[in-house]
Amino acid sequence: MSSGNEVLSSPADSQGLPTIEPNKNANYRNPSYTRPRVAGLSDDLRNHLIAVIGEFVGTFMFLFFAYVIAQIANSDKRLDKEGSNPSQLIMISFGFGFSVMCQVFVFYRISGGQLNPAVTLSLALVRAITPLRAILLVPTQLIAGIAAAAAASAITPGPVLFANSLGGGESRSRGVFLEMFATALLTQVVLFLAVEKHRATFMAPMVIGFALFLGHLLCVYYTGAGINPARSFGPNVVMGSFPDYHWIYWVGPILGSFLSAGLHYMLKFLNYETANPGQDSDF
Repeated sequence: MSSGNEVLSSPADSQGLPTIEPNKNANYRNPSYTRPRVAGLSDDLRNHLIAVIGEFVGTFMFLFFAYVIAQIANSDKRLDKEGSNPSQLIMISFGFGFSVMCQVFVFYRISGGQLNPAVTLSLALVRAITPLRAILLVPTQLIAGIAAAAAASAITPGPVLFANSLGGGESRSRGVFLEMFATALLTQVVLFLAVEKHRATFMAPMVIGFALFLGHLLCVYYTGAGINPARSFGPNVVMGSFPDYHWIYWVGPILGSFLSAGLHYMLKFLNYETANPGQDSDF
């Protein structure tokens, strides 16, 4: 006789014991309850819609705050001198790092808090999300980047000063590798702190912010720090012009995604968990 807690029973396993399949529509307080459809949407469609809304809002808010902070930093009249300006670099790096940290904390449990096509690509490569989810989210992030750039441009006076550009005598080829390594750092943190579940996973949004902060310290002077195709694409669309090296802000992050995904696959294949056991134990 059923206890009322079993939802679905599958055929017996190899030991003759019945296995219980969870009901995705069940309420944890009342397992027999089946959640009605919302607005007639199936669960799959509803979840995709939630993820799209979360990624649009999260990407927009992340980039809007970061763009305006970069606009302020780049308006410093003392920037006419040659060479880097550490205070400017730190301000921009803090703006992007802390802005993404806040939004990832908010949307991590809703859409995954990806906010970056390169991160979405990494998750798709390691099969943490489905190809369909990735196809839906990448255009959403790009559109959010355009909207954030348009809002930042409309709200702040003067020309757009937060677009990516090469500087410090940096070449296109070297700029690609800077973008690649900075993106690889970010996506590596996502894969090994957020995708791989362990006791430090709750810190993932904070470390993601730190990783983007470091990536900007590395890249701002030389490439403007793309590290995110949506971040690079939006301002150029609003300005109505693209530099002839705009491709580096796509190729670099894509290479970084493949680099971190390759590392993830290699360590998973080698069963990395056995190399330093006990890290998630209480003692």
